[in-house]
Amino acid sequence: MSFYRFSEEEVKEILNRLDRISLELKQSQRTQPEEIWYDNQEFLNIMNVSKRTAAYWRTEEMISYSQVGNKIYYRLADVLDLLQKYKVQAGSSKSAT
Repeated sequence: MSFYRFSEEEVKEILNRLDRISLELKQSQRTQPEEIWYDNQEFLNIMNVSKRTAAYWRTEEMISYSQVGNKIYYRLADVLDLLQKYKVQAGSSKSAT
């Protein structure tokens, strides 16, 4: 069995390309978080909730989503909106003594 051995120049070029791609991805994610989409499984993992809880949140219109066929997707911006909407301010649950 034969194999191809990359030259040092080829390896450097591949690494440079990967660095550029990685940088572009990071920049696009930082500047446009509303354009990052998660499928249902990723959403369940991120939020640490069950499928039933996610379905309840959708039914109660607590979170926006998109559905393509049987696949459900959530935008990062909508996930952040959900968390902000139900945010409890520090000290707000304690009664004055």
